[in-house]
Amino acid sequence: MTDRPLTLMAVHAHPDDEATGTGGVLARYAAEGIRTVLVTCTDGGCGDGPGGAKPGDPGHDPAAVALIRRQELEASRDVLKISDLEMLDYADSGMMGWPSNDAPGSFWQTPVEEGAARLAELMRHYRPDVVVTYDENGFYGHPDHIQAHRITMAALEMTALTPKVYWTTMPRSGMRRFGEIMREFHPDMPEPDPAEAAAMAEIGLPDDEITTWVDTTAFSGQKFDALAAHASQGENIFFLKMGKERFGELMGMETFVRVKDPTGAAVPENDLFAGLR
Repeated sequence: MTDRPLTLMAVHAHPDDEATGTGGVLARYAAEGIRTVLVTCTDGGCGDGPGGAKPGDPGHDPAAVALIRRQELEASRDVLKISDLEMLDYADSGMMGWPSNDAPGSFWQTPVEEGAARLAELMRHYRPDVVVTYDENGFYGHPDHIQAHRITMAALEMTALTPKVYWTTMPRSGMRRFGEIMREFHPDMPEPDPAEAAAMAEIGLPDDEITTWVDTTAFSGQKFDALAAHASQGENIFFLKMGKERFGELMGMETFVRVKDPTGAAVPENDLFAGLR
């Protein structure tokens, strides 16, 4: 036996991703006495500026945006009771196809081996029992999410560690419910064109392909408050308008695909630490 605490490491792309994707498990496992480590890969500088200004708009200063987002991330960390926060501080690459994808120093332009080596050092230091990140498409094709996936999987290969490894996902049934609630709050929202509708239908996974369903409903209030800490970002406003009760109904279950497992725990499972305790 060892006195080292069980440890969860979540590798995310931007400030606020920790809240939307894994806020529930971070809060739940912290409450259970598990050490929670958040690695945020970019500075978030391509996020919204004051008044919703986008990169390239008047009034958008990436350095100022990054500073605000760091402060918001610290507030979110406090809400979720995250034990340790590590920032890799690569420049935010922006959405796929933006000019910022090609900027020197952006995360998307960083060699995978370089980012992976830095992350591997953190893994050796914290020795996580569970690692969570995105799938190979970054869930929805964001370059920084894809890069976070790449450096995480490469970092694991660089270490002698054998944690359970999970990729975040959403069940297709949950995505349909999300669409219904969006229309409830935005009845004038135009119908997507056929190509957009087809692309949206492919987001997430069929329910029977999800290996791990973690009920974090009891912590959905913390997850909501963590997201509220990132209120500078316009895409978060929709969730906040729901209120905590509706938010908990939609976002209380967090789902994953298990891709590495040294324990032999049966699936489907309802605990990222199944087989470890």
